[in-house]
Amino acid sequence: MAKHKLEYIWLDGSEPTQGLRAKTKIIEDFSGNYEDAPMWSFDGSSTNQAEGGSSDCLLKPVACIPDPARKNGWIVMTEVLNADGTAHSTNGRATIDDDDGDFWFGFEQEYFLWDTETDLPLGFPSSGFPAPQGPYYCSVGAKNAFGRDIIEEHLDICLDAGLNVEGINAEVAAGQWEFQTFAKGARAAGDITWMARYLLERTAEQYGVGINWHPKPIKGDWNGSGMHANFSNSTLRTCGSEEVYKQICEGFEPFVKEHIDVYGAYNDERLTGAHETQSIDKFSYGISDRGASIRIPIATVENGWKGWLEDRRPASNGDPYKIAARIIKTVKSAEVATPA
Repeated sequence: MAKHKLEYIWLDGSEPTQGLRAKTKIIEDFSGNYEDAPMWSFDGSSTNQAEGGSSDCLLKPVACIPDPARKNGWIVMTEVLNADGTAHSTNGRATIDDDDGDFWFGFEQEYFLWDTETDLPLGFPSSGFPAPQGPYYCSVGAKNAFGRDIIEEHLDICLDAGLNVEGINAEVAAGQWEFQTFAKGARAAGDITWMARYLLERTAEQYGVGINWHPKPIKGDWNGSGMHANFSNSTLRTCGSEEVYKQICEGFEPFVKEHIDVYGAYNDERLTGAHETQSIDKFSYGISDRGASIRIPIATVENGWKGWLEDRRPASNGDPYKIAARIIKTVKSAEVATPA
């Protein structure tokens, strides 16, 4: 019988930003279906998720993809449960209210490739700064694009694994990159994004390069890193009404704090009102406005107000599960207030 390597990955209890953890389980004749992956456990006292006197936490498989880098390998995304089977307090996936998969999400994940020796982004000299941002966005050439071998390998691995990564590009600062994910269903979108993050960390690890998810790792006149959340539901995809779009956008304004609370730590360093952001304590929306809290894409307008919205506030280190859960809650609340 063939032996299969199942890499169980989960979110730990680190604060203020949860980290990824992983360990490998060997089983025989695995089908590739996450439902056939057994429940497993781990020592929660070593991940800030339990006390030593009662340390067992459970890993419930929720998604599975082939692992292109390991023979007979699989990556198993899991939710963390308490020993009694209830959702752990760190389990953001369990808070999503989207059982029918009506909400579609596309996340634009920005990050910095990080030189672990200089403790600076790739492309930054050990002292001083590179040329100001401007030539790095969607750049080509060795003087502007740094670490392309890593991000190209990561893209190939994601595609080979069947993850719906829809694109990559160099971002506005030296050493800064982005990949985009999309899924129909909020939980699936979170699963894909977390598994792609895991694969990025592991790919860069082979090059001795770190991944910096901090939303503003370089202070000064440099863009921070976000994770813009593009979202839609049946209403947004079909309503054909500017008024409905405005009503839903305005429904976000009373809940600025609630959104910021789950949009990632240190986001105040990024959401300053400069560098294509709105101030963290303000709310705005507008057509094609990258300085707004929520951007109405021009494609939505040109399609007769049928499409999606983009929340530009989530930080690069935010949890896509928690971000999706809060957006869904706000949209549903706004829809209730929308006249038929």
